[in-house]
Amino acid sequence: MPEPTAARLLALLSLLQSGPDRSGPDLAARTGVTVRTVRRDVERLRDLGYPVESVAGAAGGYRLGPGGRMPPLLLDDEEAVAVAVGLRTAAQGSVTGIEEASLRALTKLDHVLPSRLRPRVRALHAATVTVSDQDAPTVDHETLAVVASACRSCERLRFAYVDHEGGDGHRRVEPQRLVSWWQRWYLVAWDLARDDWRTFRVDRLREPRPTGQRFAPREDPEGDVALYLQRRLGAHMWPLRARVRVYAPAEEVSAHGMGVVEPVDEHTCLLLIGGESVTVLAPWLGSLEADFEVLEPPELAEQVALLARRYARAHG
Repeated sequence: MPEPTAARLLALLSLLQSGPDRSGPDLAARTGVTVRTVRRDVERLRDLGYPVESVAGAAGGYRLGPGGRMPPLLLDDEEAVAVAVGLRTAAQGSVTGIEEASLRALTKLDHVLPSRLRPRVRALHAATVTVSDQDAPTVDHETLAVVASACRSCERLRFAYVDHEGGDGHRRVEPQRLVSWWQRWYLVAWDLARDDWRTFRVDRLREPRPTGQRFAPREDPEGDVALYLQRRLGAHMWPLRARVRVYAPAEEVSAHGMGVVEPVDEHTCLLLIGGESVTVLAPWLGSLEADFEVLEPPELAEQVALLARRYARAHG
């Protein structure tokens, strides 16, 4: 029997961590040894502390299980560059508590990068400027981990929550998905008290606690949780809300990806949209490339009229 060389053991680890269950014959063919040698190499990996699990079945197989020691990651060139860029971004991102760990991991990766890759990674870092909103809220990584775990395990969650109007209260929800959008994290969940879907900013959650109660998974709201969040943020979660009649088919207006669109007939629809102020919403409505009429609020209609006069003077 050949001795289990370090190169072969690393290759075996790479195969086990790269995908689904691997059969003994498949691993043997890929590493150039016999099935019997694969079994012995697997035992050697277990002796070294790696949790290689046996898979029952006609052909038998193996998988890398959770726990044990962290196996070495064998990355190809594109994966190594992607990880380096991702770590740099994470160190400057919206999740607090992972900046130092990201920089430590980036330092370790830089030490072991092949010399041919270092210029690519360093060129990306030197040429890239990250522009972030200094006032954007940040999320504690432990809060994010608790919420993500509850989503994955379909476990009800309770927490205190401060809404956009400053109101404070307690919620019990069935968490569905976490969504990262425009430097903010949102939880889409089924609110048990309201018997409906609700969206929560994760930075406004306080002391999230799993209740230990499981629930049956639900279909994503509207069949697409990202689209649901995008529409909800466009209409319901801003200080200013507006109703606009748009003289265009609903599907064309929906393609702009903001607000809630309700068809009136095949040529007309209602657009429910929100924003920070009338000075933000009025120019955006002009980008619809369709005639429209502001139904409410009157302040938005006045701002649209002001812009119309200004544009007319500029055109004249």
